[in-house]
Amino acid sequence: METLVADFEPVLTTDTDFLPLNGTDYIELYVGNSKQAAHYFQTAFGFQPLAYAGLETGLRDRESYVVQQDKIRLVLTSPLQGGTEIGRHIDTHGDGVKVVAIWVDDATYSYEETVRRGAKPFFEPVVEEDTFGKVIRSGIHTYGDTVHVFVERSAYDGVFLPGYKPWNPAYRPSDIGLKYVDHMVGNVGWNDMLPWVNFYANVMGFNQLVSFDDKDISTDYTALMSKVMSNGNGRIKFPINEPAEGKKKSQVEEYLDFYGGAGIQHIAVATDHIIETVMALQSRGVEFLRVPNAYYDDLLSRVGHIDEDLVPLRELGILVDRDDEGYLLQIFTKPIMPRPTLFFEIIQRKGAKSFGKGNFKALFEAIEREQEVRGTL
Repeated sequence: METLVADFEPVLTTDTDFLPLNGTDYIELYVGNSKQAAHYFQTAFGFQPLAYAGLETGLRDRESYVVQQDKIRLVLTSPLQGGTEIGRHIDTHGDGVKVVAIWVDDATYSYEETVRRGAKPFFEPVVEEDTFGKVIRSGIHTYGDTVHVFVERSAYDGVFLPGYKPWNPAYRPSDIGLKYVDHMVGNVGWNDMLPWVNFYANVMGFNQLVSFDDKDISTDYTALMSKVMSNGNGRIKFPINEPAEGKKKSQVEEYLDFYGGAGIQHIAVATDHIIETVMALQSRGVEFLRVPNAYYDDLLSRVGHIDEDLVPLRELGILVDRDDEGYLLQIFTKPIMPRPTLFFEIIQRKGAKSFGKGNFKALFEAIEREQEVRGTL
């Protein structure tokens, strides 16, 4: 399903938060094998089993496994028949994010207000009920085939949503300290960044938090541009990337080619103990991008004093950057799907509100090395 870029006048700041958002409710991925995907996120990332919907709950077209770690909920959905919308999405994009669901107090108002301001409807408000209460959901389109679903769940006490039952397998690897979704990055096509920035400003009341151009995010070969949009309380942040001219194909262009259009490039998840978290991830088989060891030779002179020992940061490949508010530590997985599309960022903030601008060059050179191996640079 093609979603056209809306033509909005630039409005990059808003005086009132007309669309109160409480946070990320869940992220739904359409995947080829939901059972195996759930096993992977349990085993590799320490997510805990939460809920299930499928044949046993009365569904005939799809099945979904829900896994959770602290405030992060992933819904992994696969089709049970051929010729479904879910199957077509997977055929076009591979495994990837379909729904970014947002927790709101009023899903009806959220839908009506965003549609009134120009959003393309995905589905009108619907009341879903079972013995545990009711949930009201509604949805709008964003870039590519990605959608936002507004979730109002104040009157619901069930495990996840009506239609789901608790999922209690014996297999329960321990969690690894992931806390919440810090931000989600979207890749859009050439010259589409500003229209979607204006969409989030006008339709959803977001403000532009920071902007990076091709001088900030470039190497000798590739470049991209990015703007970070944030809602009023700062709980939801959406950086939006587009390609920029370079000598070779940028990571955004590679993503667009293999994903078949715009979509979520990576999900950044927060931890309070990044060294322990990354050690656990590596021990469970998760692979990370690596910068050259020379990155760490002058690290402390660039970022100043940090609480962490430099030795494990170097050994694990964790990056550090500082802004006026403090510093952050971050690391990026390699793509976790067969196509070089979706990946995860692990981030720990020590006061910093930024996104690691000082690491961009080293990081994107590392991505280029992976692209060269794949033959897509």
